[in-house]
Amino acid sequence: MPMDIAHTEPDYETVRIGHVGYVDPYGLEGIAILKSGSGGQFHIRSFSGEVAGYIMRFLGDSRDEIPTVYRMIEEICESNGLVLVKVKIYDSSEVLRANLYFTGRDGDMVLRNYRASDALALAAFYNIPILVRKTLLRASVEA
Repeated sequence: MPMDIAHTEPDYETVRIGHVGYVDPYGLEGIAILKSGSGGQFHIRSFSGEVAGYIMRFLGDSRDEIPTVYRMIEEICESNGLVLVKVKIYDSSEVLRANLYFTGRDGDMVLRNYRASDALALAAFYNIPILVRKTLLRASVEA
């Protein structure tokens, strides 16, 4: 049975990256706040400050220096006629993971169970939808 990656899933909601920064003054630990259209938020932390820096650069339209691992994905996609079209973030035994959804000339492909922070960076780089499991979203908190 062919995979339909365009299928919407009721357990997930599309979010955008509302904020990216650092938890500590040294920039060692990153944080991202994902916001849904319905007002929900999800805070992701405990990922490297290096990845947070990449996400900030990509959101600022700076794509000049692409980290090696992301460049590798870009080259694999180009040589195989694939395009990353969305990422889906979920919890897996208290760890955040992500699936990467590709489409291309030979059909669709899903890479499963990758680091959520890298998926966010790729979503920022390619400006593609980020889906988050609805159970992870919480009501927005105003400071």
